[in-house]
Amino acid sequence: MKRMLLLIATLLFAGWAAAAVNINSATKEELEALNGIGPVKAQAIIDYRKENGPFRTPEDIMKVKGIKEGEFGKIKGDISVSGATRMPAGAMKAESAPSAPTKAEPAMKSQPTAAPVVPPAKAEAPAKADAKAEKAAKAEKAKEEKVAKAEKAKAEKAAKAEKAKEEKAAKAEKTKEEKAAKAEKAKADKAAKTEKSTADKAAKDEKAKK
Repeated sequence: MKRMLLLIATLLFAGWAAAAVNINSATKEELEALNGIGPVKAQAIIDYRKENGPFRTPEDIMKVKGIKEGEFGKIKGDISVSGATRMPAGAMKAESAPSAPTKAEPAMKSQPTAAPVVPPAKAEAPAKADAKAEKAAKAEKAKEEKVAKAEKAKAEKAAKAEKAKEEKAAKAEKTKEEKAAKAEKAKADKAAKTEKSTADKAAKDEKAKK
């Protein structure tokens, strides 16, 4: 009888010694199974390793807010920073005890299967943002094209007006030159006619004298 009890105690001790929770990979539920670690502290451990990287030694767990030497003393034999998590038998029973009385928990566990729907919903945000950005870029491009078109039309109108002005000035200058040339010709013709008339009269007078 004593041998049997000794054997059972040895097996329990060996099982307990082999049990260890890897604080770098354990889930929140596995961390909660540790003595004195509730949901808040378990989440704090997970948040700490996400922000600061993995724990290098079991003692580093005391860097987590809310975990001091007292809490560490209770769990130091049950935690590690490497290897697979092996839950202590007592912790497994303690963890499974609350869920055993009712079947509500399986139903609750089945609900999180809908959780993966959330990431696709969140994934739609970048797509919507891209579509919004594309729409804004398209509107901006259309606005720039409209401004460029208006600017081009304005420049063409100004060039056309300038050309018309130059043509009008050139025509007026030509008309002025033609008018001046005509007046000059008329003056020359009149002078020539007067000169001829004077010459004719002088010749007639000269003839009359003879």
